[in-house]
Amino acid sequence: MAISLHKGQRVSLDKIAPGLLAGFIGLGWDTNKTDTGYDFDLDASIFLLDGNEKLISDEHFIFYNNLASPDPDQSVKHMGDNLTGEGDGDDEVILVDFRKVPANVQRISVTVTIHDADKRGQNFGQVRNAYVRLVDVQTKNEVLRYDLEEDFSVETALIMAELYRKDGEWRMNAVGAGYQGGLQSLLNRYQ
Repeated sequence: MAISLHKGQRVSLDKIAPGLLAGFIGLGWDTNKTDTGYDFDLDASIFLLDGNEKLISDEHFIFYNNLASPDPDQSVKHMGDNLTGEGDGDDEVILVDFRKVPANVQRISVTVTIHDADKRGQNFGQVRNAYVRLVDVQTKNEVLRYDLEEDFSVETALIMAELYRKDGEWRMNAVGAGYQGGLQSLLNRYQ
């Protein structure tokens, strides 16, 4: 049975999913019925960060135009962009092979932004049922899930969760922090 996290809650993956070797991070959302004249194009992105919580290099920013981490094993892979968020289940998925993530990657920040939000007059107040979940690749079991419960009425970028190393093990933090300024606000934060 999956563990349901609340904002700010941190858990050890070793304790809740012993033997977890690789997982997929599924992100999903629905949009409210509002007519902005445009489809909602939400984009999942991953920032691979060093011990100072800074982006290691431009290649360590994983998104729809850079689908894999630069390490030889491509330990973090984005499975592609969903332009509309239509349908049930995960809208975008990122695979993480915890065994192969290079040691210089201390934190994996899982984010979602709205493409062209200002131009389209869109924000996360128009999005509902947003979640992030971690699924064991081997067993296909959902390990944990964080359902975003807050109403972000002006924010156009969210840090959903972070995976990070502490005392030799991977942990997850349900962040749920919103930002104005879209993707650029997150790039500014991590560079």
